[in-house]
Amino acid sequence: MPISPGLPPRAAQPVEAGTVNRGVALAVVTSIFFMWGFLTCLNDILIPHLKGVFELNYTRAMLVQFTFFGAYFLMSLPAGRLVAHLGYKKGIVAGLAIAGVGALGFWPAASMRVYEAFLAALFVLASGITVLQVAANPYVALLGPESTSSSRLTLAQALNSLGTTLAPFFGGLLILSNTVLSSDQLAALAPAEQAAYRAQEAHSVQGPYLLLAVVLFVLAVVVYLFRLPALASTTEQADHQKHTLGQALRHRHVFFGVGAIFFYVGAEVAIGSLMVNYFSLPKIGGITEQQAAHYLGLYWMLAMIGRFAGSVLLAKLSPNKLLAAFAGVNMLLLATSMGTSGGLAMYSLVSIGLFNSIMFPTIFALSIERLGPLTNKASSLLIMAIVGGALVPFLQGALADHIGLQPSFVLPLLCYGYIVFFGLSGSRLPAQDKNASVVEGA
Repeated sequence: MPISPGLPPRAAQPVEAGTVNRGVALAVVTSIFFMWGFLTCLNDILIPHLKGVFELNYTRAMLVQFTFFGAYFLMSLPAGRLVAHLGYKKGIVAGLAIAGVGALGFWPAASMRVYEAFLAALFVLASGITVLQVAANPYVALLGPESTSSSRLTLAQALNSLGTTLAPFFGGLLILSNTVLSSDQLAALAPAEQAAYRAQEAHSVQGPYLLLAVVLFVLAVVVYLFRLPALASTTEQADHQKHTLGQALRHRHVFFGVGAIFFYVGAEVAIGSLMVNYFSLPKIGGITEQQAAHYLGLYWMLAMIGRFAGSVLLAKLSPNKLLAAFAGVNMLLLATSMGTSGGLAMYSLVSIGLFNSIMFPTIFALSIERLGPLTNKASSLLIMAIVGGALVPFLQGALADHIGLQPSFVLPLLCYGYIVFFGLSGSRLPAQDKNASVVEGA
């Protein structure tokens, strides 16, 4: 087993007595990836639900996404400090507990029927997921040989995609099942009846999110009691105090990796957010929004399938080259969708989910490669870059208002162009990083 430069030898890494093997530990941690995928994708259900409950315009309704992804940006540095102080295992426990508190917040928010209260609860929930991202991603990357870290992260992200695939089904069943009145039917009701109906709709989120809170708290207890291998190389408080974000950014693969995460998440969220409206256009699909939502589920399902397959491919092929190839394919698919109509335009866009599959875990693994004690700082920067999920969709929406929805997909096309660059050039390590341990982040 090769020793990762910048990390203590495997034998020197303290592991609690009687601990389970790393394969079982990986299985436990990847269950957490499922949970945050499920919680993230529930936003797609919350947006139309809260829009109807509070009679929001699209701008205010999209505050759900801005609040969620804004938490990644605002809370990544505090999350990094928390994980550096607690270590990976306790950091995961803390993230689950914070997310559980956020899920509990949906109960009083629904009782008060105040939109801002929902956003506050969502911010706490997203803050917990941010802590999980900062702790769990590098933990999985370090839980085995560095040469297969991309494969492990892709497998874990496949469970994340399973969560995103199932969330719309369960969210629609538990939250949207009572939404049976059209806007015209609602307008025909007396004011008191409208108020009663909206109160019922607001309360429909309480049960599902209470159940999610219970699951999150149970997971926190399980992880706390479970004897995970204690990887002590990058989260010691002394190391955290010695190193800075600037030192991490001086490494070119970290610098370019931050941009790659920003553009990847931005492109993925923008495509998913606009897909239903896009397929409803007469020129493209001419289908109802309800029908178009099934294609959105297929988009996320393909990402899940691709991640399971990608975990095998990445164990055998160069992660850099495979990343660049997949991003190049997505550029071609977007160009096809922009230049055609009907089924070809629809299926070329849906197919992007398959090639999105390996991108986040591969970019993450390549960006923290051989960083040693700087791994935690780089992880915080990469999680902050998820704010692309708030900004890129907003920019594409503004672009669509000016030039049309179909041509606006040029923006995610350019985002994938940057990822091609990162795979072929930006992720390359300088010679000194290939042959030496990273100690001071020079």
